Amino acid sequence: MKNNATYKLTDLVVYFLKLGTWGFGGPVALVGYMQRDLVEQKKWISEEEYKEGLALAQLAPGPLAAQLGIYMGFVHYGLLGATLAGLAFVIPSFIMVVILGVAYKLYSGLPGMQAVFYGVSASVIGIITVSAYKLTIKSVSKPNLEAVKSNWLLWVFYLSGVIITVIIKREDILFFIICGVVYMLVKAPPQWIKRPASAPSLILLSVGFWQYEGKTLQQIGWFFLKAGAFVFGSGLAIVPFLHSGVVQEFGWLNEQEFLDAVAVAMISPGPVVITVAFIGYLAAGFPGACVAALATFLPCYLFTVALAPSFKRIAKNPSIKAFVDGITGAVIGALVGAVIIIATRAIIDIPTATIALFSALALIYIKQIKEPQLILLAAIIGVAIKVL
Repeated sequence: MKNNATYKLTDLVVYFLKLGTWGFGGPVALVGYMQRDLVEQKKWISEEEYKEGLALAQLAPGPLAAQLGIYMGFVHYGLLGATLAGLAFVIPSFIMVVILGVAYKLYSGLPGMQAVFYGVSASVIGIITVSAYKLTIKSVSKPNLEAVKSNWLLWVFYLSGVIITVIIKREDILFFIICGVVYMLVKAPPQWIKRPASAPSLILLSVGFWQYEGKTLQQIGWFFLKAGAFVFGSGLAIVPFLHSGVVQEFGWLNEQEFLDAVAVAMISPGPVVITVAFIGYLAAGFPGACVAALATFLPCYLFTVALAPSFKRIAKNPSIKAFVDGITGAVIGALVGAVIIIATRAIIDIPTATIALFSALALIYIKQIKEPQLILLAAIIGVAIKVL
């Protein structure tokens, strides 16, 4: 692989360590941060490379943000870059979630969690709304009449993605592929369609820390391996799958513990799917957390590094570029739909609506303020409202 990178691999690793430590807001915000930081500000990754990575991340199973991070590492530094970027992105939030799991077992719950979550979840909505808007104008078009008219088909895919996601409450991989194929046929039909004679070729340390049962650990491994290999889309998509297995099938957690696990995912940085480590810890201590996290993230890593070389090569083809653009429009719409679903659960009264609005406006108009500062402020406000 020819390496024309303008940055060192250590620079990229440090960036993903920081993103994994301070990147709040779930997949919508995280993919937005990567676009803002790596494409717009640092210019380490081109806009086309970013779009290719986003499309591949959505087409392959597993957590969206982690896959995109792995692809960003692969772009200029191949397998080593993908591996180090993926590890740097996941490890900080894994450590934090395990610490929360320790606290949970120590105190038989998370005192003040609901108060903290009350403020933080509202702030997260403001943060991811801004990220979703930036992704929309960058990947679809600006929302003015002339731009919408010239990109009307992408807007159809985008709005359809929003509506479908809100209705079915998950991302639909078949819909993404259909959008990609339709946009390719409209914008840049491949040669094999123009000349039917040619054959088509499209490659598409505390209580229970070490306590576990061997059978439980094996069950955790197989269950979370299926979660990582067969669930497509963002962190939102994996939650129903986890609930059916964790609560109903195996009974590792009760309903309240599962809700707390989702809350932990929302208030911790990094990929939302890291909640699997919290679940694994409650079910089988630290070994359970390690097995759950490894089993969930391994499939998306293998899919990404296996498909990335050929995908990166064929993505230069005009037909494939149109295919990627069509998928991207639908994907961004689906992410916006996910924001709407999360907002309906987090914005429950006037104070939470105010916190969300303030967070969004602060990010837009106060350049000095950063997401972690908003999250901390929202947590303090939540505790003040609910506890004091």
